Amino acid sequence: MAINKPAWGQRWPAPAKLNLMLNIVGRRDDGYHLLQTVFQLVGLCDWLTFKYRQDGAVSLAKPIPGVPEQDDLTVRAARLLQQHTGNQQGVCIEIEKNLPMGGGLGGGSSDAATTLLVLNHLWGLGLSIEELMALGLTLGADVPIFVFGSSAWAEGVGERIEQISLPESWFVIIKPVCHVETKAIFCAKDLTRDSKPIKMADFLSGQQHNDCLKVVKELYQPVAEAVQELSRFGEARLTGTGACVFAQFDSEREARRVSQGLQKSSHGEIFVTEGVNCSPLHYQLNSLG
Repeated sequence: MAINKPAWGQRWPAPAKLNLMLNIVGRRDDGYHLLQTVFQLVGLCDWLTFKYRQDGAVSLAKPIPGVPEQDDLTVRAARLLQQHTGNQQGVCIEIEKNLPMGGGLGGGSSDAATTLLVLNHLWGLGLSIEELMALGLTLGADVPIFVFGSSAWAEGVGERIEQISLPESWFVIIKPVCHVETKAIFCAKDLTRDSKPIKMADFLSGQQHNDCLKVVKELYQPVAEAVQELSRFGEARLTGTGACVFAQFDSEREARRVSQGLQKSSHGEIFVTEGVNCSPLHYQLNSLG
């Protein structure tokens, strides 16, 4: 019998993130890069719906084109919960995909985190946030931040997380017409891997560079063009390993004015969204008690 039946069938947000800076300070023996970064959650979201299955199976209502169902991070997250807890309940997952793939906004990781958090509630598993973050890390380095649910300073491979309060600014984001492969960026010979570690105070005082920007611009011309175009209106920055480029503004009015100016160009899809310090997913979960 399903747990928390009234909550089945609700739509649950999977918010995007921006990396306001990305400092690569080293590399582990297993090849993973050691990072310092600041995650800013934003209001742009995918939306997930979970429907109970009595047969214990995990499935997608509609697989994402180009992604085999067994490889989808939401399916992997649900099955991981089953394996970790011995849970025999099933689920069918429906995804409204709004976040672009290969854009550095964390869409797949956020979808996985929403799956972990919501199914933990719906299946009545009782795992802590810390346990879910540890499970999420096995799915991907960005999953823990979405489980954590707050804007944060992060180090290591992204698993050492400390909450940070950021101005709830507005952002204009360009998704260039290309898909950046994270592996290609981290394997690039010219990537800086020995930046000097900084402190949170250094970031707050203005050190907000991204060590991946130079390589991404060299490998992906559409990203270089988007940076040039957005730089006409403000400081254009790269999120994560890309491809999305963003600029920060004090008000929605200013951000939408810039967006309108960008509409005349053909450098990719344009989003306007607000920065948030707490995930809308956590607000929704907390409202259920």
